[in-house]
Amino acid sequence: MFPRRILSAFAALPLLLASAMALSAAEITHAMGTTEVPENPQRVVVLTNEGTEALLAVGIKPVGAVRSWLGDPWYDHIAEQMEGVEVVGEESAVNLELIAALQPDLIIGNKTRQEKIYEQLSTIAPTVFSERLRGDWKINFAVYTEAVGKRVEGENVLARFDAKLAALSKALGDRKAEKISLVRFMAGRTRIYYKDTFAGIILSQIGFARPASQDKDTFADEVTKERIPEMDGDRLFYFVYETGDGDAEARAAEWTDEPLWKNLEAVKTGKVYPVDDAIWNTAGGVIAANLMLDDIARVYDLQLP
Repeated sequence: MFPRRILSAFAALPLLLASAMALSAAEITHAMGTTEVPENPQRVVVLTNEGTEALLAVGIKPVGAVRSWLGDPWYDHIAEQMEGVEVVGEESAVNLELIAALQPDLIIGNKTRQEKIYEQLSTIAPTVFSERLRGDWKINFAVYTEAVGKRVEGENVLARFDAKLAALSKALGDRKAEKISLVRFMAGRTRIYYKDTFAGIILSQIGFARPASQDKDTFADEVTKERIPEMDGDRLFYFVYETGDGDAEARAAEWTDEPLWKNLEAVKTGKVYPVDDAIWNTAGGVIAANLMLDDIARVYDLQLP
């Protein structure tokens, strides 16, 4: 038999543990309200591609994540870091059973993508949502890194990105006056991308001009071939969202063989650049943002620190 004082200590243990957990909780304000999360979460599930990059950038490997929009199952530029991570569906179709089976202590998601299942996610683990996507990656990054207790590390990551962008902007000098055009090819669709996009925001932060037809604080337009002239610029970057069936690549080949395309000044001067859709658009996070800066530096033959 244990002495009564030891039994009393055992009886008080649940209360002591609950008290310790309460002390270690952090209150996070986010798109869906306020949530108490563990101060040092060990098992994080992330439900956006850009959220995945945010975690990796501050040294956290999630136990589960949504599949990358491109790749099998991860983008090439994060595949090595994501080895062993469980796939829990896609951004627009997450698997609640898989998430629950991972026993997370924190779930990170996005209101635009998963608002309808927020309550269900919250019954599994404390859940923190960012508001929207597209050009908001820095805002979302701050929410995510705060939620996982890596605010200072996150600030340092953003500071390094901002310094790299500033160095690129300075090195470009007067060449920032060049008007940069953005075009995307998908299966059955072609878009001209404006300023409220991942790439568009970064181009604006660098200080690049945009063609008059693309100088809009909106997302994008789906266009027909008659609108190819609106794609012109001093330099034209295009990306292809190819999921494996070849339809998007075929569409890009068809459109870039059109007389209207060949008549673009950017085409005639040899200033058209196919770039990676994951880096310039779909990944949408801090790792991709840094790689996009590297792409621009290569195009302009510049060395970045």
